[in-house]
Amino acid sequence: MNDIPPEIEEIFDDANGDLAIGELPAAIEKYRRCTELAPDYFDAWHALGMALMKNGNFHEAIEAGKKSVELRPNDQLAWSSLSLFYVRDGQIKEAEVAGGKARILGWGGKIVKEENSESRTQNPESPKS
Repeated sequence: MNDIPPEIEEIFDDANGDLAIGELPAAIEKYRRCTELAPDYFDAWHALGMALMKNGNFHEAIEAGKKSVELRPNDQLAWSSLSLFYVRDGQIKEAEVAGGKARILGWGGKIVKEENSESRTQNPESPKS
């Protein structure tokens, strides 16, 4: 989802304000509301994961982090955050895998090959990945 409706952006901004003053439960509630209203809103999923982690809800933070990397598989910050969530939950092996993906992205690599509409146009017979 590229265009977030203004009312959802307002809820997100309010959640950021709550987070800034340490009102984690209020921030979490508002970030969750954003993800319910706009399930493809990457920033809301990422922020929800961070707020949940800060609140000690590591399992829920991991789930939000997984959704973040699902929405943006080539986002270095999303993978780094997911790695941190795993570390906080004591899941070191999983943290190392997520951290490795963040490093690959940091080196300029990709986790998921991005669609190239130009190559599909030139060769419409090629399968989509």
